[in-house]
Amino acid sequence: MTDAPTTAPVARAATAGEVLAGYLTVQAGAFLRALPQAVGEAGSRPGALPASAQAADDLLRAVRRIGGALHTFAAAFEAEWAQESRTELRWLLNLLAQEPGYQRRAVRLLGALDSLADTSPDGAGMLAGHAGAPKARALLERQLTLARTRAHTALLQELRSARLHALADRMTLLAGDVPLVAPAAAEPVAALLPRAGAALAALLGAGERLPWQRAAQAYGGAGLHRLGPPAREAEPGGVPAARTPADADAALAADDEPWLRARILAKRARYALEVCGAPGDGLAELDGVLARHQEASDAAATVATAARTPRITPATAYVLGVVHADQRLEVESARYAFGRQWPGVAPGLVGPVAALSD
Repeated sequence: MTDAPTTAPVARAATAGEVLAGYLTVQAGAFLRALPQAVGEAGSRPGALPASAQAADDLLRAVRRIGGALHTFAAAFEAEWAQESRTELRWLLNLLAQEPGYQRRAVRLLGALDSLADTSPDGAGMLAGHAGAPKARALLERQLTLARTRAHTALLQELRSARLHALADRMTLLAGDVPLVAPAAAEPVAALLPRAGAALAALLGAGERLPWQRAAQAYGGAGLHRLGPPAREAEPGGVPAARTPADADAALAADDEPWLRARILAKRARYALEVCGAPGDGLAELDGVLARHQEASDAAATVATAARTPRITPATAYVLGVVHADQRLEVESARYAFGRQWPGVAPGLVGPVAALSD
């Protein structure tokens, strides 16, 4: 056997810049492929729907991953460009997510109300035959349809805007030339690992701070009884001020916020591991459970708003109150499911955190 010639090419390890550029090039390409299909004829013909729901999902997926990479590995990019890109991607993400969000909320709420009002002889719902159920359903359907229409109109207007075209141009440039900072681009790929480790550590820290004692039981109902301290404290010796609807909404939003934050961090951790080519076992499942939590939280807020519609009947308001409680119990159920999954996922993240942060 002869030795290999000394002039044989030697494989060169990829740099951090090459790994980031490769990842963002793929995602920018996915963005550009999905954009025309997701938009369809909506930008030119009022009232037209997106040509492809799958393309809309692909577009949102690419937007999230590009934004996540720019956030986690911000030090590797030109600061001004990265910040502007994240701002524009966040704008598009919020714009695209509104109409499908209202659609999912309508399916969730109308399905829940229909189940609660079911008159099946095998097991009637607690609102079966209630006089307020049909009016509550009509009210929710009308308000959500109006919200969807407004979101669609806003989308149509923005699809014709120079802002969207500028973002598409930005993604076209990104597909061919990622604006990396020279020193960071030349570093070995291992330089990316501490940033990915920081994303995992942020998720672990957020998970440890969640109120696990309240998620110990499914449908525990604790969220229906504890809204936190009143926003306005009473004078010493006086009677506490009555809580207003705005206070209650703010207390519920504050109660949900740590869980919503955990979902954001779970997504960032997933995308950081994708960039590094490391496995993220369990993170997708955690994200799915926290998505259920957010959907139920948003649905409950929608019902609370509907219940404050002027001149609705007491029967309608009662039914809306039952639906609101049902959605808050779904929030509690999602927290319980997350608590059941977290102990199996968190220990698997500790190792990558230590390894990636070294």
